[in-house]
Amino acid sequence: MGAVKSKRVPRAVRERQMLDAAVLTFARRGYRAASMDEIAELAGVSKPLVYLYLNSKEDLFSAVIRQESEALMAAVTAAAEPGLAPDRQLWSGLRGFFAHTAERPYGWAVLHQQARAHGEPFAREVAALRADMVDFVTELLGAAAKEAGCAGELAEREVAGLAHALVGAAESLAEWANVPAGDGASADVAPPSAQDTAATMMNFAWTGLGRLMGGERWGWSGLVDQEGCARAGR
Repeated sequence: MGAVKSKRVPRAVRERQMLDAAVLTFARRGYRAASMDEIAELAGVSKPLVYLYLNSKEDLFSAVIRQESEALMAAVTAAAEPGLAPDRQLWSGLRGFFAHTAERPYGWAVLHQQARAHGEPFAREVAALRADMVDFVTELLGAAAKEAGCAGELAEREVAGLAHALVGAAESLAEWANVPAGDGASADVAPPSAQDTAATMMNFAWTGLGRLMGGERWGWSGLVDQEGCARAGR
């Protein structure tokens, strides 16, 4: 009786195994300290096969960044339900963001820490992801401003800045909430849920935005109660 041939693993499956092993290794070791030998061993393949499929360590790192960026953006846009009020869309998008980063903390560590620390072309790829996130939030905040009757001044002067601030705050909050176990996280303290983290972000951002649209502005002497946007637009 002839020997039973092992089933050939499809290339796409092999590449995904290598990329997932690379995510874990880059997040734990850092880009420079990570070795192709360790990635190959973790993926259960030979090092020559990693080079055959993904060419070089630099190309592998770029592929990891693209994989994690695309997955994160897809999770956010899929979570934000179109047709809802802007605040509900933002809430849903934030829950998708924090749920995804909680499920893939090593992927988030690669995007938020490793990729930005090693210059081009890695930082450029992460900057493209951030620009997409800012555009998404800008659109939601612009819709909210229009819905509140804030024509012109708020929409043009402040929405873009608010969107950048919100995205930056969400990134920082995700880093705080999703420290991988064994990498500085306390074993005695359970990490916050994605819903709790999203609620923290909404309380920080949307509550303040609502007051802004209601006519309150901070000045050197403190909060100044001006006419609300809806009234000012009349």
